[in-house]
Amino acid sequence: MGSGGDGVGITHASSASSLGGKGKATHIDDKPSVANGGYGAALHRASLDAAQLDSGPESDAGHFEADPPLEPGSDDWALHEPQSEVDKRDIGTPDEWINRHPQLIRLTGRHPFNCEPPPEVLMEKSVALGGYTPTNLHYVRNHGPTPRLDWGGHRVTVEGLVDRPTTFTMDQLISLPSVTIPVTLVCAGNRRKEQNMVKKSKGFNWGPAATGLSRWTGVRLSVLLNHCGIKSPEQGANYISFVGPEKELPQGDTTYGTSITRYKGMDDGNDIIVAYKQNGRWLEPDHGFPVRMIIPGHIGGRMVKWLKKIEVLAGESTNFYHYHDNRVMPSHVDAKMADEQGYWFDPDWIINELNLNSVITSPAHDELITLDSQKTYTLKGYAYSGGTKILRCEVSMDDGTTWTCAKIKRFAPGNAAGKHWAWIHWSLEVPVVDLMKAKEFMCRAWDHTQNSQPAKLTWSLLGMMNNCMYRVKIHPSVAEGGAFALHFEHPTKADGLGGWMNRKEDAEKLAAAEAAQEPAPVKKAGRKITMAEVEKHSTKESVWFVRDGKVYDGTPYLKDHPGGADSIMLTAGADASDEFNAIHSTKAKNMLDDYYIGELDADADLLADGVRDAKGVTAITQMDTDNMVDADGNLVALNPRKRIKFKLIEKENISHNVRRFRFELQSEKHRFGLPVGQHVFLYAKVKGELVVRAYSPISSNDDLGYFELVIKVYWAGQLEAFPDGGKMSQHLESLALGDTIEAKGPMGHITYLSRGRYLLGEDEKVARRWTMLAGGTGITPLWQVLQAILKDPEDRTEVSLIYANQTPDDILLHTQLDDLAAKHDNFRVWYIVSEPKEGQEWAYSLGRITKAIIQEHGFPAGEGSVAGMCGPPGMVNKACIPSLKELGFSDEQCIVF
Repeated sequence: MGSGGDGVGITHASSASSLGGKGKATHIDDKPSVANGGYGAALHRASLDAAQLDSGPESDAGHFEADPPLEPGSDDWALHEPQSEVDKRDIGTPDEWINRHPQLIRLTGRHPFNCEPPPEVLMEKSVALGGYTPTNLHYVRNHGPTPRLDWGGHRVTVEGLVDRPTTFTMDQLISLPSVTIPVTLVCAGNRRKEQNMVKKSKGFNWGPAATGLSRWTGVRLSVLLNHCGIKSPEQGANYISFVGPEKELPQGDTTYGTSITRYKGMDDGNDIIVAYKQNGRWLEPDHGFPVRMIIPGHIGGRMVKWLKKIEVLAGESTNFYHYHDNRVMPSHVDAKMADEQGYWFDPDWIINELNLNSVITSPAHDELITLDSQKTYTLKGYAYSGGTKILRCEVSMDDGTTWTCAKIKRFAPGNAAGKHWAWIHWSLEVPVVDLMKAKEFMCRAWDHTQNSQPAKLTWSLLGMMNNCMYRVKIHPSVAEGGAFALHFEHPTKADGLGGWMNRKEDAEKLAAAEAAQEPAPVKKAGRKITMAEVEKHSTKESVWFVRDGKVYDGTPYLKDHPGGADSIMLTAGADASDEFNAIHSTKAKNMLDDYYIGELDADADLLADGVRDAKGVTAITQMDTDNMVDADGNLVALNPRKRIKFKLIEKENISHNVRRFRFELQSEKHRFGLPVGQHVFLYAKVKGELVVRAYSPISSNDDLGYFELVIKVYWAGQLEAFPDGGKMSQHLESLALGDTIEAKGPMGHITYLSRGRYLLGEDEKVARRWTMLAGGTGITPLWQVLQAILKDPEDRTEVSLIYANQTPDDILLHTQLDDLAAKHDNFRVWYIVSEPKEGQEWAYSLGRITKAIIQEHGFPAGEGSVAGMCGPPGMVNKACIPSLKELGFSDEQCIVF
């Protein structure tokens, strides 16, 4: 991969002297050294002559060749990180045909797909790839479903104020002279969540990773327009508009469109291209396959994906999204003022070019560094601009009184016009003692025009272009083992609570302030509606859904929903509480009042299902059954698309806070239907809130007619960090025999097959030695795997379990584990507790899981050896994985259940 000194920049394909010539184009790539093969996708193509272009869509010039498969472990594979399976979150959505990276953080629920990678992952991958972002880890901004387009059938029409309106096939486009340009793309909403923590904008939360650097290949816009004979400004040709597919979006004419000025579009110094490749391979569907616009230095909202039409106009685009998106208005302008005073249509507030911005990525949010581990620490981050050259990045640890220049790493030189389209990385090694003295540190960038970043945030209605100095707070802390440490806190996290601007108490204050500003009108309570009736309204003709016990008719809002009708259809006829509450503001929740039709009659649903009423007089009749069967024809209880109710038939108090629950399946012939190693989601309404938790049963899939859970009850007031306790565990504790719980599954990416064989995703692998690391209730999925191994006499897979708990009394399945270890020579167990019983001799380890304990009681790393772990995130991420890595385990050998 290229770096600042390797000459990577804009490269041109050889071509004839004009479009009408018959010359041949060479293979296209960034460096001659990889021209033969390289990214494996550059085609040998003929220059397209005017006669061929004019012959229309039936022309046979050029042809599409599929990219060759990527070899795992190769540089090209790392540059793309292709995915082999559909993410479970996409199942049931219009996008369930697309394989997406599981590490991407979803910002608008399951659909539409809007995502960014974790900032630390973005930087780690980029550093390893010479500054470039893996294609499948690049941020995505989709307003609706990803169009499923066909190369052979797709056309791009150039029309409007041109002499020769032309419709291009994709084969014709790739036959034109092309260029490859390194360009950093940025969503205008990057870092929006910081603004939303001050006051809710009209946009959803973006963290600081809505950006990435790629090599983009395509045809210069000027080449296309000159071929089509663009008219002069005197003839009225002042703007160039770009339009995506019809019926893509719910508002306006159902297309996404925008425009730029003719002067900008025709200036080759701006490097605007009609692109069909990213990082040397054909575009991925989420990034615009088969063709999109790339407008370097501009916000992502100007770079129309799935391009269908280029039109030369006298005035700017009139597309709905050109006016109602991508604007920065004065901070006093709210939605009402913008509508009433015409701010949407005032050209002064439109945004095109990116502003200067920089972000800190190392240390990561919630990272701990111990003072005995290192004397210095390297701060890292990125910076980008709208094309100006970034001259320096600086860090201050005293609130801006003094600044220190960081080292800058460039990944591409400027073009002939002096424009710099690639981001830079910066780094600064600082003494840890300086971090100890500071309460926070911050960064800023400067460009060659002497522009820099503002010290403080300025709120705006759409929450765009936030580029204030990025600040990371520093807190004294204690690491595992008691060492003094520093804990770092970023402003926000893209996913959920977290950050010094988004602590739980801050979020509650913001929600209260929003509710006070925009009180929802109170409507008279509607009629009682059963869930069975709601489920009948699941088509576009009638869309009902439930949120927090209230029923709404979303049919009138289908055409107006910003995410399109599909976003509502995903929850049609179902309870949408969890997804709706996760991604919508107080304002959006108040809007539901216009669509309210009644109250969910939960009692009627319970009675209809045969569950006892409050007096206990209603007999059990028939459980919910879909007659699901597995591959062997066995009846299975679970349904991956629907919650199923199961009746509690046994309950045992194992200790003061540990319970065993047995739930009845639909019949004595049913299996639960949970593959070994996977989990099931339980659903319950607790004080009006839908609570969802994942559990792994202790029963096996061979058990007929029931499944069993062993859980630890976390009482309210027991843990300072969680004053309400475990909502689901307390709910389960409250169940009486005959009560029901809802479950849906299976879920999970790990499945143990037999005799050392297991699935990681869809890839089958083999391991003959398992080091299992469990914490607390995290024992249950590992128990499933252990049971499957030990009940098969021919499975000689060796297992060493290291099991950590607070006290000996907290050890789940203690007797069963000891019995198995005594009976099987291929299984051993080692316990760790933080607090042994007073007066009791403890024969095992005290403290927490450490590298030394894993080394002594686990298996060594190597071929055929894996480590499976499940427990609290702190144990897994800060104790287990770092220790395993130091012991030589690869990422693939570290399996987190």
